[in-house]
Amino acid sequence: MIGLVMFVVCLLMLTLGYPVAFTFAGVSVFFGLYAEGLDLFMLIAYRLYAIMTNITLMAVPLFIFMGLVLERSGIAERMLESMGLLFGHIRGGLAVSTVVVGMLLAASTGVVGASVVTMGLIALPVMLKYNYNQQLACGVICASGTLGQIIPPSIVLIILADVLHQPVGDFYRAALLPGLLLVLLYIIYCLAAAYFKRDTAPAIPRASRISSKQFWQALLAITPALTLVMVVLGTVITGIATPTESAAMGTVGAIILAVLGGNLRVSMLHQVAMETTKISAMVFTILAGATFFSMVFTYTGGDDAVERIMEYLPGGQWGFVVLMMIVIFLLGFFIDFVEIAYIFVPMIAPVLLKLDIDPLWFGILVALNLQASFLTPPFGFSLFYLRGVAPVSLGTLHIYRGVIPFIILQLIGLVIVMMFPDIVRVFL
Repeated sequence: MIGLVMFVVCLLMLTLGYPVAFTFAGVSVFFGLYAEGLDLFMLIAYRLYAIMTNITLMAVPLFIFMGLVLERSGIAERMLESMGLLFGHIRGGLAVSTVVVGMLLAASTGVVGASVVTMGLIALPVMLKYNYNQQLACGVICASGTLGQIIPPSIVLIILADVLHQPVGDFYRAALLPGLLLVLLYIIYCLAAAYFKRDTAPAIPRASRISSKQFWQALLAITPALTLVMVVLGTVITGIATPTESAAMGTVGAIILAVLGGNLRVSMLHQVAMETTKISAMVFTILAGATFFSMVFTYTGGDDAVERIMEYLPGGQWGFVVLMMIVIFLLGFFIDFVEIAYIFVPMIAPVLLKLDIDPLWFGILVALNLQASFLTPPFGFSLFYLRGVAPVSLGTLHIYRGVIPFIILQLIGLVIVMMFPDIVRVFL
Protein backbone atom coordinates (compact mmCIF):
# COMPACT_ATOMS: atom_id res chain seq x y z
CA MET A 1 0.00 0.00 0.00
CA ILE A 2 3.05 2.31 -0.04
CA GLY A 3 2.17 3.64 -3.51
CA LEU A 4 -1.39 4.53 -2.51
CA VAL A 5 -0.19 6.22 0.70
CA MET A 6 2.32 8.18 -1.39
CA PHE A 7 -0.49 9.41 -3.68
CA VAL A 8 -2.58 10.57 -0.71
CA VAL A 9 0.44 12.39 0.79
CA CYS A 10 1.00 14.18 -2.53
CA LEU A 11 -2.63 15.36 -2.61
CA LEU A 12 -2.38 16.62 0.97
CA MET A 13 0.78 18.58 0.18
CA LEU A 14 -0.85 20.10 -2.90
CA THR A 15 -3.72 21.40 -0.79
CA LEU A 16 -1.10 23.15 1.38
CA GLY A 17 0.14 25.02 -1.68
CA TYR A 18 3.38 23.23 -2.59
CA PRO A 19 4.36 23.27 -6.33
CA VAL A 20 2.96 20.30 -8.22
CA ALA A 21 6.06 18.99 -10.03
CA PHE A 22 8.37 19.26 -7.02
CA THR A 23 5.74 17.78 -4.69
CA PHE A 24 5.34 14.59 -6.71
CA ALA A 25 9.09 14.29 -7.33
CA GLY A 26 10.10 15.04 -3.73
CA VAL A 27 7.54 12.77 -2.09
CA SER A 28 8.42 10.01 -4.57
CA VAL A 29 12.14 10.26 -3.71
CA PHE A 30 11.36 10.02 0.01
CA PHE A 31 9.08 6.97 -0.36
CA GLY A 32 11.41 5.38 -2.95
CA LEU A 33 14.40 5.63 -0.59
CA TYR A 34 12.30 4.19 2.22
CA ALA A 35 11.01 1.28 0.11
CA GLU A 36 13.93 0.31 -2.14
CA GLY A 37 16.94 2.54 -1.48
CA LEU A 38 19.16 4.39 -3.99
CA ASP A 39 19.22 1.50 -6.47
CA LEU A 40 15.65 2.33 -7.46
CA PHE A 41 16.77 5.62 -9.05
CA MET A 42 19.65 4.24 -11.14
CA LEU A 43 17.61 4.36 -14.36
CA ILE A 44 15.89 7.72 -13.82
CA ALA A 45 18.27 9.55 -16.20
CA TYR A 46 17.26 7.20 -19.03
CA ARG A 47 13.58 7.80 -18.30
CA LEU A 48 14.03 11.58 -18.36
CA TYR A 49 16.02 11.34 -21.60
CA ALA A 50 13.20 9.28 -23.14
CA ILE A 51 10.74 12.08 -22.26
CA MET A 52 12.87 14.81 -23.81
CA THR A 53 13.33 12.82 -27.05
CA ASN A 54 9.68 11.77 -27.34
CA ILE A 55 8.63 12.71 -30.89
CA THR A 56 4.93 12.99 -29.99
CA LEU A 57 5.52 15.42 -27.13
CA MET A 58 7.57 17.69 -29.40
CA ALA A 59 4.23 18.89 -30.81
CA VAL A 60 3.31 20.50 -27.47
CA PRO A 61 5.64 23.57 -27.57
CA LEU A 62 4.96 24.02 -31.30
CA PHE A 63 1.19 24.17 -30.84
CA ILE A 64 1.63 26.53 -27.89
CA PHE A 65 3.82 28.79 -30.03
CA MET A 66 1.29 28.74 -32.89
CA GLY A 67 -1.57 29.69 -30.58
CA LEU A 68 0.31 32.52 -28.94
CA VAL A 69 1.31 34.00 -32.31
CA LEU A 70 -2.35 34.01 -33.41
CA GLU A 71 -3.36 35.63 -30.15
CA ARG A 72 -0.60 38.28 -29.95
CA SER A 73 -0.81 39.23 -33.62
CA GLY A 74 -4.46 40.28 -33.29
CA ILE A 75 -5.84 37.53 -35.55
CA ALA A 76 -7.91 36.08 -32.69
CA GLU A 77 -9.24 39.57 -31.87
CA ARG A 78 -10.39 40.13 -35.47
CA MET A 79 -12.11 36.74 -35.47
CA LEU A 80 -14.03 37.63 -32.33
CA GLU A 81 -15.08 41.06 -33.58
CA SER A 82 -16.18 39.61 -36.92
CA MET A 83 -18.27 36.85 -35.36
CA GLY A 84 -19.93 39.41 -33.10
CA LEU A 85 -20.96 41.39 -36.19
CA LEU A 86 -22.30 38.29 -37.94
CA PHE A 87 -24.48 36.98 -35.08
CA GLY A 88 -25.23 40.11 -33.04
CA HIS A 89 -28.61 40.83 -34.68
CA ILE A 90 -30.33 37.89 -32.93
CA ARG A 91 -31.11 37.53 -29.22
CA GLY A 92 -28.20 35.70 -27.63
CA GLY A 93 -26.19 36.30 -30.80
CA LEU A 94 -23.15 37.74 -29.04
CA ALA A 95 -23.05 34.72 -26.72
CA VAL A 96 -23.34 32.38 -29.72
CA SER A 97 -20.54 34.24 -31.50
CA THR A 98 -18.37 33.87 -28.38
CA VAL A 99 -18.97 30.11 -28.39
CA VAL A 100 -18.14 29.83 -32.11
CA VAL A 101 -14.98 31.91 -31.73
CA GLY A 102 -14.05 29.83 -28.67
CA MET A 103 -14.32 26.77 -30.90
CA LEU A 104 -12.18 28.39 -33.61
CA LEU A 105 -9.59 29.57 -31.07
CA ALA A 106 -9.52 26.08 -29.58
CA ALA A 107 -8.89 24.61 -33.03
CA SER A 108 -6.21 27.18 -33.83
CA THR A 109 -4.47 27.67 -30.48
CA GLY A 110 -5.31 24.92 -28.00
CA VAL A 111 -4.16 27.29 -25.22
CA VAL A 112 -6.98 27.82 -22.71
CA GLY A 113 -5.44 30.83 -20.98
CA ALA A 114 -4.96 32.73 -24.24
CA SER A 115 -8.55 32.02 -25.35
CA VAL A 116 -10.17 33.10 -22.08
CA VAL A 117 -8.06 36.26 -21.74
CA THR A 118 -8.64 37.27 -25.38
CA MET A 119 -12.41 36.82 -25.16
CA GLY A 120 -12.50 38.41 -21.72
CA LEU A 121 -10.80 41.55 -23.06
CA ILE A 122 -12.88 41.82 -26.23
CA ALA A 123 -16.23 40.02 -25.89
CA LEU A 124 -17.01 40.75 -22.22
CA PRO A 125 -17.13 44.57 -22.55
CA VAL A 126 -19.33 44.26 -25.66
CA MET A 127 -21.80 41.90 -23.96
CA LEU A 128 -21.97 44.11 -20.88
CA LYS A 129 -22.44 47.18 -23.12
CA TYR A 130 -25.55 45.62 -24.66
CA ASN A 131 -26.95 44.67 -21.22
CA TYR A 132 -26.19 40.95 -21.24
CA ASN A 133 -26.72 39.14 -17.95
CA GLN A 134 -23.36 39.31 -16.16
CA GLN A 135 -23.42 35.67 -15.08
CA LEU A 136 -24.24 34.42 -18.60
CA ALA A 137 -21.49 36.62 -20.09
CA CYS A 138 -18.88 35.28 -17.65
CA GLY A 139 -20.02 31.68 -17.98
CA VAL A 140 -19.99 31.60 -21.77
CA ILE A 141 -16.49 33.12 -21.94
CA CYS A 142 -15.00 30.70 -19.40
CA ALA A 143 -16.69 27.65 -20.93
CA SER A 144 -15.88 28.57 -24.54
CA GLY A 145 -12.27 29.22 -23.59
CA THR A 146 -11.92 25.69 -22.22
CA LEU A 147 -12.96 24.07 -25.51
CA GLY A 148 -9.24 23.86 -26.26
CA GLN A 149 -9.20 20.83 -23.92
CA ILE A 150 -11.24 18.63 -26.25
CA ILE A 151 -11.14 20.20 -29.73
CA PRO A 152 -7.95 19.31 -31.66
CA PRO A 153 -5.10 20.25 -31.60
CA SER A 154 -5.65 19.92 -27.86
CA ILE A 155 -2.51 19.52 -25.77
CA VAL A 156 -4.33 17.23 -23.35
CA LEU A 157 -5.19 14.87 -26.24
CA ILE A 158 -1.48 14.65 -27.13
CA ILE A 159 -0.65 13.85 -23.49
CA LEU A 160 -3.43 11.24 -23.17
CA ALA A 161 -2.42 9.63 -26.46
CA ASP A 162 1.14 9.30 -25.15
CA VAL A 163 0.04 7.97 -21.75
CA LEU A 164 -2.47 5.46 -23.17
CA HIS A 165 -0.14 4.46 -26.06
CA GLN A 166 -2.59 5.40 -28.81
CA PRO A 167 -1.93 7.31 -32.08
CA VAL A 168 -2.50 11.05 -31.68
CA GLY A 169 -4.28 11.16 -35.05
CA ASP A 170 -6.85 8.65 -33.76
CA PHE A 171 -7.43 10.78 -30.67
CA TYR A 172 -7.93 13.87 -32.84
CA ARG A 173 -10.48 12.10 -35.03
CA ALA A 174 -12.26 10.61 -32.02
CA ALA A 175 -12.55 14.02 -30.31
CA LEU A 176 -14.21 15.85 -33.24
CA LEU A 177 -17.83 14.85 -32.59
CA PRO A 178 -17.66 15.10 -28.75
CA GLY A 179 -16.14 18.57 -29.13
CA LEU A 180 -18.83 19.69 -31.57
CA LEU A 181 -21.45 18.19 -29.24
CA LEU A 182 -20.28 20.49 -26.45
CA VAL A 183 -20.36 23.49 -28.80
CA LEU A 184 -23.93 22.59 -29.78
CA LEU A 185 -25.01 22.25 -26.12
CA TYR A 186 -23.52 25.67 -25.32
CA ILE A 187 -25.27 27.32 -28.28
CA ILE A 188 -28.63 25.73 -27.43
CA TYR A 189 -28.31 26.93 -23.83
CA CYS A 190 -27.45 30.51 -24.89
CA LEU A 191 -30.36 30.69 -27.33
CA ALA A 192 -32.76 29.11 -24.82
CA ALA A 193 -31.70 31.53 -22.08
CA ALA A 194 -32.26 34.47 -24.47
CA TYR A 195 -35.61 33.09 -25.64
CA PHE A 196 -37.18 32.37 -22.24
CA LYS A 197 -35.84 35.52 -20.58
CA ARG A 198 -35.57 38.37 -23.07
CA ASP A 199 -33.43 40.68 -20.96
CA THR A 200 -30.79 37.98 -20.38
CA ALA A 201 -29.16 38.31 -23.82
CA PRO A 202 -30.77 41.05 -25.95
CA ALA A 203 -30.03 41.60 -29.62
CA ILE A 204 -27.84 44.48 -30.81
CA PRO A 205 -30.04 47.53 -31.60
CA ARG A 206 -30.87 48.05 -35.30
CA ALA A 207 -28.74 51.19 -35.50
CA SER A 208 -25.67 49.12 -34.63
CA ARG A 209 -26.25 46.38 -37.18
CA ILE A 210 -23.96 45.81 -40.16
CA SER A 211 -24.31 46.46 -43.86
CA SER A 212 -23.83 43.89 -46.61
CA LYS A 213 -20.29 45.18 -47.22
CA GLN A 214 -19.39 44.86 -43.53
CA PHE A 215 -20.85 41.32 -43.56
CA TRP A 216 -18.46 40.19 -46.30
CA GLN A 217 -15.54 41.97 -44.63
CA ALA A 218 -16.32 40.13 -41.39
CA LEU A 219 -16.52 36.82 -43.24
CA LEU A 220 -13.20 37.55 -44.95
CA ALA A 221 -11.53 38.25 -41.58
CA ILE A 222 -12.39 34.74 -40.36
CA THR A 223 -11.14 32.93 -43.47
CA PRO A 224 -7.32 33.00 -42.92
CA ALA A 225 -7.40 31.48 -39.42
CA LEU A 226 -10.09 29.00 -40.47
CA THR A 227 -7.97 27.90 -43.42
CA LEU A 228 -4.96 27.41 -41.15
CA VAL A 229 -7.06 25.29 -38.77
CA MET A 230 -8.35 23.10 -41.59
CA VAL A 231 -4.85 22.56 -42.99
CA VAL A 232 -3.29 21.77 -39.59
CA LEU A 233 -6.03 19.39 -38.45
CA GLY A 234 -6.65 17.96 -41.90
CA THR A 235 -3.06 16.80 -42.34
CA VAL A 236 -3.11 14.98 -38.97
CA ILE A 237 -6.58 13.49 -39.32
CA THR A 238 -5.95 12.20 -42.85
CA GLY A 239 -2.55 10.85 -41.87
CA ILE A 240 -0.62 13.04 -44.30
CA ALA A 241 1.55 14.44 -41.50
CA THR A 242 2.45 13.47 -37.96
CA PRO A 243 1.23 15.75 -35.11
CA THR A 244 4.74 17.21 -34.78
CA GLU A 245 4.99 17.94 -38.52
CA SER A 246 1.50 19.42 -38.49
CA ALA A 247 2.35 21.60 -35.48
CA ALA A 248 5.49 22.87 -37.25
CA MET A 249 3.39 23.65 -40.33
CA GLY A 250 0.85 25.49 -38.18
CA THR A 251 3.60 27.53 -36.53
CA VAL A 252 4.95 28.66 -39.90
CA GLY A 253 1.39 29.36 -41.09
CA ALA A 254 0.64 31.52 -38.02
CA ILE A 255 3.82 33.56 -38.63
CA ILE A 256 2.85 34.03 -42.31
CA LEU A 257 -0.63 35.25 -41.28
CA ALA A 258 0.96 37.67 -38.82
CA VAL A 259 3.25 38.98 -41.61
CA LEU A 260 0.33 39.39 -44.04
CA GLY A 261 -1.66 41.19 -41.34
CA GLY A 262 1.23 43.58 -40.75
CA ASN A 263 1.42 42.65 -37.06
CA LEU A 264 4.69 40.73 -36.93
CA ARG A 265 7.22 42.44 -34.68
CA VAL A 266 10.52 41.18 -33.28
CA SER A 267 9.35 42.19 -29.81
CA MET A 268 6.14 40.19 -30.28
CA LEU A 269 8.06 37.08 -31.39
CA HIS A 270 10.35 37.47 -28.39
CA GLN A 271 7.37 37.63 -26.02
CA VAL A 272 5.77 34.60 -27.68
CA ALA A 273 9.03 32.61 -27.50
CA MET A 274 9.48 33.45 -23.81
CA GLU A 275 5.87 32.53 -22.96
CA THR A 276 6.13 29.29 -24.95
CA THR A 277 9.30 28.41 -23.06
CA LYS A 278 7.63 29.05 -19.69
CA ILE A 279 4.53 26.97 -20.49
CA SER A 280 6.56 24.14 -22.05
CA ALA A 281 8.97 24.11 -19.11
CA MET A 282 6.01 23.87 -16.73
CA VAL A 283 4.51 20.93 -18.65
CA PHE A 284 7.79 19.01 -18.92
CA THR A 285 8.78 19.70 -15.30
CA ILE A 286 5.47 18.21 -14.20
CA LEU A 287 6.14 15.27 -16.51
CA ALA A 288 9.55 14.76 -14.91
CA GLY A 289 7.93 14.76 -11.45
CA ALA A 290 5.28 12.35 -12.74
CA THR A 291 8.06 10.05 -14.00
CA PHE A 292 9.55 9.86 -10.50
CA PHE A 293 6.10 9.17 -9.09
CA SER A 294 5.11 6.48 -11.62
CA MET A 295 8.45 4.67 -11.20
CA VAL A 296 8.19 4.52 -7.41
CA PHE A 297 4.46 3.73 -7.60
CA THR A 298 5.11 0.76 -9.89
CA TYR A 299 8.14 -0.60 -8.02
CA THR A 300 6.33 -0.47 -4.68
CA GLY A 301 3.39 -2.43 -6.09
CA GLY A 302 0.93 0.45 -6.29
CA ASP A 303 -0.37 -0.60 -9.71
CA ASP A 304 -1.08 -4.13 -8.41
CA ALA A 305 -2.93 -2.64 -5.43
CA VAL A 306 -5.08 -0.51 -7.75
CA GLU A 307 -5.91 -3.54 -9.90
CA ARG A 308 -6.90 -5.59 -6.84
CA ILE A 309 -9.11 -2.79 -5.55
CA MET A 310 -10.81 -2.41 -8.94
CA GLU A 311 -11.57 -6.14 -9.06
CA TYR A 312 -13.97 -5.69 -6.15
CA LEU A 313 -15.90 -2.85 -7.78
CA PRO A 314 -19.54 -3.69 -8.56
CA GLY A 315 -20.72 -3.28 -12.13
CA GLY A 316 -17.62 -4.49 -13.97
CA GLN A 317 -16.62 -2.14 -16.81
CA TRP A 318 -19.37 0.40 -16.16
CA GLY A 319 -18.72 0.45 -12.43
CA PHE A 320 -15.05 1.21 -13.10
CA VAL A 321 -15.73 3.90 -15.74
CA VAL A 322 -18.36 5.70 -13.63
CA LEU A 323 -16.18 5.66 -10.52
CA MET A 324 -13.12 6.93 -12.42
CA MET A 325 -15.14 9.77 -13.97
CA ILE A 326 -16.34 10.79 -10.49
CA VAL A 327 -12.81 10.62 -9.07
CA ILE A 328 -11.31 12.62 -11.97
CA PHE A 329 -14.08 15.23 -11.66
CA LEU A 330 -13.34 15.63 -7.93
CA LEU A 331 -9.57 15.73 -8.52
CA GLY A 332 -10.20 18.55 -10.99
CA PHE A 333 -11.26 20.76 -8.08
CA PHE A 334 -7.74 20.64 -6.68
CA ILE A 335 -5.15 19.72 -9.35
CA ASP A 336 -4.56 20.67 -12.98
CA PHE A 337 -5.25 18.56 -16.09
CA VAL A 338 -1.53 17.91 -16.69
CA GLU A 339 -1.08 16.24 -13.31
CA ILE A 340 -4.25 14.18 -13.71
CA ALA A 341 -3.24 13.05 -17.21
CA TYR A 342 0.38 12.26 -16.30
CA ILE A 343 -0.08 10.85 -12.80
CA PHE A 344 -3.58 9.52 -12.18
CA VAL A 345 -4.38 8.11 -15.64
CA PRO A 346 -1.20 5.93 -15.78
CA MET A 347 -2.19 4.52 -12.37
CA ILE A 348 -5.46 3.16 -13.75
CA ALA A 349 -4.35 2.44 -17.35
CA PRO A 350 -3.45 -1.25 -16.68
CA VAL A 351 -7.02 -1.85 -15.46
CA LEU A 352 -8.38 -0.77 -18.86
CA LEU A 353 -6.72 -3.74 -20.53
CA LYS A 354 -7.87 -6.12 -17.83
CA LEU A 355 -11.50 -5.01 -18.13
CA ASP A 356 -11.29 -4.83 -21.97
CA ILE A 357 -12.18 -1.12 -22.07
CA ASP A 358 -11.43 0.80 -25.26
CA PRO A 359 -8.57 3.17 -24.27
CA LEU A 360 -9.53 5.63 -27.03
CA TRP A 361 -13.10 5.98 -25.75
CA PHE A 362 -11.90 6.19 -22.15
CA GLY A 363 -9.32 8.84 -23.09
CA ILE A 364 -12.01 11.03 -24.72
CA LEU A 365 -14.14 10.68 -21.58
CA VAL A 366 -11.16 11.82 -19.50
CA ALA A 367 -10.59 14.81 -21.82
CA LEU A 368 -14.26 15.83 -21.54
CA ASN A 369 -14.09 15.45 -17.78
CA LEU A 370 -10.90 17.51 -17.52
CA GLN A 371 -12.70 20.45 -19.14
CA ALA A 372 -14.61 20.88 -15.90
CA SER A 373 -11.32 21.18 -13.96
CA PHE A 374 -10.85 24.62 -15.56
CA LEU A 375 -14.24 25.79 -14.27
CA THR A 376 -14.51 24.28 -10.79
CA PRO A 377 -13.35 26.33 -7.79
CA PRO A 378 -11.13 26.70 -5.85
CA PHE A 379 -8.49 26.07 -8.57
CA GLY A 380 -10.50 26.68 -11.76
CA PHE A 381 -7.88 28.40 -13.91
CA SER A 382 -10.41 29.85 -16.38
CA LEU A 383 -12.07 31.65 -13.46
CA PHE A 384 -8.72 33.23 -12.51
CA TYR A 385 -7.92 34.17 -16.12
CA LEU A 386 -11.26 35.97 -16.51
CA ARG A 387 -11.05 37.57 -13.07
CA GLY A 388 -7.69 39.04 -14.09
CA VAL A 389 -9.12 40.92 -17.10
CA ALA A 390 -12.73 41.55 -15.99
CA PRO A 391 -13.76 45.04 -14.82
CA VAL A 392 -13.71 45.68 -11.08
CA SER A 393 -17.48 46.20 -11.11
CA LEU A 394 -17.93 42.53 -12.02
CA GLY A 395 -17.87 40.46 -8.83
CA THR A 396 -16.06 37.15 -8.45
CA LEU A 397 -19.38 35.61 -7.40
CA HIS A 398 -20.84 36.46 -10.84
CA ILE A 399 -18.04 34.44 -12.46
CA TYR A 400 -18.51 31.47 -10.12
CA ARG A 401 -22.28 31.41 -10.57
CA GLY A 402 -22.00 31.93 -14.32
CA VAL A 403 -20.00 28.74 -14.93
CA ILE A 404 -22.39 26.41 -13.03
CA PRO A 405 -24.79 25.83 -16.00
CA PHE A 406 -21.84 25.15 -18.29
CA ILE A 407 -20.31 22.63 -15.87
CA ILE A 408 -23.68 20.85 -15.94
CA LEU A 409 -23.67 20.97 -19.77
CA GLN A 410 -20.16 19.47 -19.80
CA LEU A 411 -21.33 16.64 -17.57
CA ILE A 412 -24.34 16.07 -19.86
CA GLY A 413 -21.96 15.85 -22.82
CA LEU A 414 -19.81 13.39 -20.84
CA VAL A 415 -22.84 11.18 -20.10
CA ILE A 416 -23.92 11.23 -23.77
CA VAL A 417 -20.48 10.04 -24.92
CA MET A 418 -20.48 7.41 -22.16
CA MET A 419 -23.87 6.07 -23.26
CA PHE A 420 -23.02 6.14 -27.00
CA PRO A 421 -19.39 4.97 -27.36
CA ASP A 422 -19.64 4.81 -31.16
CA ILE A 423 -19.56 8.63 -31.25
CA VAL A 424 -15.79 8.53 -30.89
CA ARG A 425 -15.36 6.14 -33.83
CA VAL A 426 -17.43 7.93 -36.48
CA PHE A 427 -14.34 9.44 -38.19
CA LEU A 428 -11.98 6.51 -37.57
